[in-house]
Amino acid sequence: MDPHHRLWNAHQHLLQEALSDPMSTPMWRSLFLDQHGQMHSSKVSNNVAWSFEDEVLTGLNDAALRAVPSKVGHSIAWILFHLARCEDVTMNILVAGFDQVFENQGWKGKLHTSIEHTGNELDGEEIKTFSNKIDLDALKAYRCAVGISTRQVVGQLAPEELGKKVDPARILKVRQSGAVLPAADGIVDYWSKRTIAGLLLMPPTRHCFTHLNEGLRIRKLIK
Repeated sequence: MDPHHRLWNAHQHLLQEALSDPMSTPMWRSLFLDQHGQMHSSKVSNNVAWSFEDEVLTGLNDAALRAVPSKVGHSIAWILFHLARCEDVTMNILVAGFDQVFENQGWKGKLHTSIEHTGNELDGEEIKTFSNKIDLDALKAYRCAVGISTRQVVGQLAPEELGKKVDPARILKVRQSGAVLPAADGIVDYWSKRTIAGLLLMPPTRHCFTHLNEGLRIRKLIK
């Protein structure tokens, strides 16, 4: 395993331990911000030595970002959108009780796609159509906007909030928003059983690492 990836995994275990007892482990916030920052473009945190997103994207042209290798079934464009939507929904609606960045910053109109949900349950042809139509510059900017919002949300969290379960009213808001397709409602069920700390571990950190690994595989297939 690449040294950066190995170190990130080791620090993720430290973050999990810190979040299990945040009252006596005040470094939980800085650990999260470090882990999270490395999963986004370096533009999001401005101080990361390594960015997994930059590792995946650097040097790729638009055609590479839109490509859907048959061995994987996703494009890098789909991965970026899926990661941004999942993080936007969980961090803003479920953790903070805010509206989504997707809605309150007008990204619906900027992305040039009819897909407003997390992208789960799309079939192969739908993923290809999505990947061909999405505005890639807007997509990268949206993911950055979501990352910045998450850092603001976590910066305002109190340690005593981390052990709380997600407010059921916020779960209902996600379902009513159309942010997750009914066929993918198991994801919402999963989120509903998590604490706030659990949501910080998945999706804005571990989920990103998993899919960016997938993006790295796609990069190797199309280079």
